[in-house]
Formats: sequence, structure tokens, C-alpha cells
Amino acid sequence: MSTIGDNLKHVEENIQKACDRSGRRREDVTLIAVSKTKPVPDLEEALRCGTDVFGENKVQEIRDKSPVLPESVHWHMIGHLQANKVKYLIGVVDLIHSVDNDKLAEEIEKQAAKHDTVMDVLCEVNMAGEETKFGLTPEETPEFVRRISVLPHIRIRGLMTIAPYTDDPESNRVYFRGLRELKDRINAEHIPGVEMDTLSMGMTGDYEVAVEEGATFVRVGTGIFGERNYNI
Repeated sequence: MSTIGDNLKHVEENIQKACDRSGRRREDVTLIAVSKTKPVPDLEEALRCGTDVFGENKVQEIRDKSPVLPESVHWHMIGHLQANKVKYLIGVVDLIHSVDNDKLAEEIEKQAAKHDTVMDVLCEVNMAGEETKFGLTPEETPEFVRRISVLPHIRIRGLMTIAPYTDDPESNRVYFRGLRELKDRINAEHIPGVEMDTLSMGMTGDYEVAVEEGATFVRVGTGIFGERNYNI
């Protein structure tokens, strides 16, 4: 088995163990292989090993890679998204994880309407209040959800967060639990058209804790593909 195959097997085993510890079903957690900066042959190797859900941080990488990989691949936009790039994603990605402002939401609405489709999105929340990260504050998220919920070509599926980088995964449990509780509070408002079932949280260093706290998507890159080369 390839290194990527070995890594995938290891990650899958860890997700299963986290599900077992928290009484969850493995099928309720989707592993997103974060393929940013990685060449197409690496993605093809992951495909051969059974993974068909890939996450990218840059629109250009999705535009470059999606035409040369099978149509069965599921693409997720997980990075910060500029409104002027939205037009390249509609009809290509399954889910946009990083909606955090009205201008972006309105552009997604506009472009999805052009394609006569409904775009699934997550609202990005900066749970730890880090100045270097994008995202809504937990306090402003419910009102943001109410505002964009009226857009007919957007479907709000849930919330996403990027927790702090840390050597101690346990230290991020509070943020993952907080995101789950925020989702539950918003669902309890019964906002018309909003029934959120998705939590995108947890990365290579802390995805097991995220699964224990209710993640439905975990985003693992280095743990599958190895360290990235940002000089390419």
C-alpha cells in the first residue's frame, strides 16, 4: 500500500475509534482529504485508496484539478472565498464552507440563480476569536443566519470553524463543543428554511476530538498527503 494509502487507513481507524468513544456511527462523519498544493497524482492515489471527497483552499486549484479527475469526485471549497471567484464554483463544488459576510452570500445567491440551482453553504465562525482568522463571531452568527436565510438559492447546512493550531488537541475541545451548541441554539430558533445538520471542524492535529464533539466533516490534509510544499 502507498504512503497515502497507509495514512488514509490510519486516519480512518482513528475516526472509527473516536466514533466508538462517543457513541456515534462512522457513516455520520465524512473525511475530507485536504489536497491544497498537492499534485493530481496524489489525488488519484487517494482515489484509488477509496477517498473521493477533496477540499481545496483556492478556487484556482479546483479549476485546475476538477477537469482532469472523474466527475464522481466531490469538491469542497474550504478556504477564504472572494466574491469575484464565486462564479467558478457553482455547479462544481458540493459545499462552500467559508461564508462569513453578506457580500459573499449575495454573490453566491446571484451566481446560483444564474445556474438555476441551490448552493449548499456553511457559515464560518471564528470560535477562538483569533485576529488572524476569518469568520463571524459566535455572537453575530445567529443574526447572520437569519439575514441570509431569505436568499432562495442558498441553503445553509451548518457551521464551520478553524480551531487554533496547538500541540494539545484537548485544548480545542471547548471550541468544537461551542460550535455544536451554537448550531443547536440556531436550530432551536426554527428559522424558516434553516435546519442545520452539518459541522465542519477538526483538522490533522485535532480531528478525533472534533468527531467526539459532533463533527460531520473533518478536514485532514497533512495527515493524509504529508507536509505541504508552499514554494511550488
